Amino acid sequence: MKHIEKVFFYFNDLSETQITQIKSLWDVYLDWNDKINVISRKDIEELYIRHVLHSLSIAKFIQFRPGSSVLDLGTGGGFPGIPLAIYFPETNFHLVDGTAKKIRVVNEVVKHVGLENVLATQNRAEELKTKYDFIVTRAVAKMMKLREWSSKLIKTEQTHAMPNGIIALKGGNIGPELKELPKGDFVEKQSIIKYFPESHFEEKYLVYLQM
Repeated sequence: MKHIEKVFFYFNDLSETQITQIKSLWDVYLDWNDKINVISRKDIEELYIRHVLHSLSIAKFIQFRPGSSVLDLGTGGGFPGIPLAIYFPETNFHLVDGTAKKIRVVNEVVKHVGLENVLATQNRAEELKTKYDFIVTRAVAKMMKLREWSSKLIKTEQTHAMPNGIIALKGGNIGPELKELPKGDFVEKQSIIKYFPESHFEEKYLVYLQM
């Protein structure tokens, strides 16, 4: 469980249940990765930095309110949704992905960890009918495409101080894709290294698009 202490250092307000849940991610992902390779083999040793902590950068940006709903679009192996669901146990998370085997793994992780605030289904964005307070996503598509997919999925009523919208985890040179957005859109870019100074987070960003 390399670097797990980093998670507990940056999030020192976790309950005993949350600590146990975060620790339990290691065995279940290691086991399933041997079968399906949900996380790249070179990344599994860095699970807690590259996946768990990266996902939790969203919790440094916004505090989801109890009873609110969050969609993790293109969740893959459950990121950022599963770490966020652990951190916000009273928020409802819907994790979707178009690949059946990935959702199978996500459901096994959810069961193993004991999360009761997660629904995981095999869906594409276009098939969804429910509306959510926020959409979170990691390395799924460019912001313009995310905006297109999300326009009908965001609730109009606001329950947070921050208006409803998309929170995307991005890497590299994202300037060009942000310029593609309509000029009237409110978009905010945060460097994740401001939250976590580890070298892995250089050129990693959190992008918030108000919808």
